[in-house]
Amino acid sequence: MNVNTKNLVSITEANQNFSRVARMADESGAVVILKNNTPRYLLIEFGRAEAEQLASDEDVLAVSKRLIAKNRKAYEVLAE
Repeated sequence: MNVNTKNLVSITEANQNFSRVARMADESGAVVILKNNTPRYLLIEFGRAEAEQLASDEDVLAVSKRLIAKNRKAYEVLAE
């Protein structure tokens, strides 16, 4: 994930100005909240989080085919 340095916010600023930080996330897609100058939290729109968690059916099918091909002998033994 690429992070724009303009979207880095301290935890103190996020606590004091959450509405502004939420607007930043709406405009840019994501805001990284820093704690002790290290990235600690990521604020993103809920719909975007759901979309990033779901794997497409094609991805799942490709992984399944690869695992079956890699472990074909084990599957054949289990099928007996």
